[in-house]
Amino acid sequence: MPDLLLELLSEEIPAAMQPRGAEDLRRAVTDALVEAGLTYEGAKAYATPRRLALDVRGVDARSADISDERKGPRTDAPDKAIEGFLRAAGLASVDEAQVRTDPKKGDYYVAVIDKPGREAGEIIAEVLPVIIAKFPWPKSMRWGAASAVPGALRWVRPLQSILCTFGPETEEPVVVDFEIGGVRAVETTRGHRFMAPDAITVRRFDDYVVKLEEGKVMLDPERRKQVIAADARNLAFAQGYELIEDDRLLDEVAGLVEWPVVLLGEFDEAFLEMPDEVIRLTIRQNQKCFVLAGQGADDSERALANRFVMVANIEATDGGAEIARGNAKVVNARLSDAKFFWESDLAVARAEGGFDSWVDGLEAVTFHAKLGSQRQRVEEIVDLATEVASEIGGVNKHVRRAAHLAKADLQSAMVGEFPELQGQMGRFYAEAAGEHADVAAAIAEHYKPQGPSDTVPREPVSVAVALADKLHTLVGFWAIEEKPTGSKDPYALRRAALGVIRLLLENEKRLALKAIIDKTNMIHAEKPDGMPGSADVPDLLSFFHDRLKVHLRDEGVRHDLIDAVLTADADDLLIIARKARALRDLIDSEDGQNLLAGYKRAANILAAEEKKGTKPAKKENAKLFEAEPEAELANKLDDIGVEAKAAIDREDFATAMKTLAELRGPIDAFFDQVMVNVEDEAVRANRLALLARVRSAVEAIADFSRIEG
Repeated sequence: MPDLLLELLSEEIPAAMQPRGAEDLRRAVTDALVEAGLTYEGAKAYATPRRLALDVRGVDARSADISDERKGPRTDAPDKAIEGFLRAAGLASVDEAQVRTDPKKGDYYVAVIDKPGREAGEIIAEVLPVIIAKFPWPKSMRWGAASAVPGALRWVRPLQSILCTFGPETEEPVVVDFEIGGVRAVETTRGHRFMAPDAITVRRFDDYVVKLEEGKVMLDPERRKQVIAADARNLAFAQGYELIEDDRLLDEVAGLVEWPVVLLGEFDEAFLEMPDEVIRLTIRQNQKCFVLAGQGADDSERALANRFVMVANIEATDGGAEIARGNAKVVNARLSDAKFFWESDLAVARAEGGFDSWVDGLEAVTFHAKLGSQRQRVEEIVDLATEVASEIGGVNKHVRRAAHLAKADLQSAMVGEFPELQGQMGRFYAEAAGEHADVAAAIAEHYKPQGPSDTVPREPVSVAVALADKLHTLVGFWAIEEKPTGSKDPYALRRAALGVIRLLLENEKRLALKAIIDKTNMIHAEKPDGMPGSADVPDLLSFFHDRLKVHLRDEGVRHDLIDAVLTADADDLLIIARKARALRDLIDSEDGQNLLAGYKRAANILAAEEKKGTKPAKKENAKLFEAEPEAELANKLDDIGVEAKAAIDREDFATAMKTLAELRGPIDAFFDQVMVNVEDEAVRANRLALLARVRSAVEAIADFSRIEG
């Protein structure tokens, strides 16, 4: 079967746009092929800084013939109805329609539309110009004289050539002939801009990859990443250093080069006086380089070295010496700027009242037009952190101070230059100002966790301030009706809610969310120029429930088990999670599965009888027991009730679930040997009372009716 090779060669594509661009190309082309009636065996897209490429294997050589029938009106329908049908079906007259007979509805017209198949090459030549013209780049441009022409082609950067071949492995592929924006598809491409600029003729994908390699282009971005990472580690190790891994930077750098060449650079050793984070971010942001550390047993023993690894896009004749020298010159200049910011900030932090002056400066920084300044927000977080600390058992004299200084570094020169360092720089400045270690740690950690893989603060002061910061954000935006909608979450409120959940669950802290949300509303209202309104507590609580479900599902807890323990007004997330996990462990066991089956059988019998108006006795009467399993079940229910209640009271849900599982045997025996719907009404009501007790005992722990299976 034929294969399709497509390459779109252009000026440099921004690294961040390359993965999405490759995926968009793959999806658009394969969707168009399928829509046109062509199937394919597989497709993979690639991206380099200058090209998007697509390899589609096993494409049908021709689309299938299709015969479609379109039912029309009755033969005696009004003329206008028949004329409309003929126009819609593309028929010139009723003579071209067939007449069918329905025994009930009589004769009616049918249009039989035959669509002959088409050659795949013809279809590809038709769909590709449309795909290229409508390609969904986040940003695109027009260029040259055509840029003044309405409707001219837009592309991420000027499109230089199109390579498009199609054909089976056993035959010479042909060029798919089409043109767009003055660029006609050909069978040639170009290699590296500087090392192999001449035209390269290719036939199919395997041939294309080999010739690009010869032309100093690595097509696969994953391979470029592997080469960069391996060469960087080896070069560092050979010089006595270790590479500081940075996956995000690796992704970006792989999108900047077509032929990666790893080189070593050096900067002034005096800059090592600055925090490692400052050096690393400065070098990363300005020169897209990796930093190195001395070889050590673990991270605590590895000091940052005054060396860095850069990735060039060319094999220089001097071995890269001039490239390394130029990069070092820029790195030293940028580090010099960073050192100036660092030393200026340190002078402020160490001065009398200097750190606090930054907090006062936050009055001029707007957090949100409807929520006031960052200074006002800090005041409210201070009050809220104190409340939270008392609720989670983390009362500490340093909580208020930590909350007061948490946002101070937003006024520092360093954070102004590198916003990514907020919190981290605050820790350094707090330490320089002589603040308590708990205060410094809380300033650095109160933004955490910032995602599902981020670490969670453990120290009580950090936990209290982190919770207060996130709860304040959520309540504030709920109060002004700025909630996440669909996939849109501009204020990262889902992340904030997940942060609250992880802080509570992973630190095993209990917090009554409804009360703390009410308190936050009050704190907002008590401040001058407070919020216009307050957060809807049930709605925000429901939002927390939704995020908790997502979090627990990621842990392997099924959605129905979460629903079984979750009530609309439940606001202690730790208790909900403990119940859900305990229920999962129960249901995963054989006893749990059998207990669930017994519960459902009991509940179904009760529901059926209640629907008929039959009521269970208020309490079972031992004198009416006719079979031993009745007495055994009643006795077990008595024991279970006491034990399970005691376990629930001490919040030992795992034990409560295990205790509940002991009902499995008596329930099985009851249903095996006892008939519930007997003629004697008193006996039947007595047995229904036993089943009602089973239902109540189970539902005291979880709503088993919501569990699937």
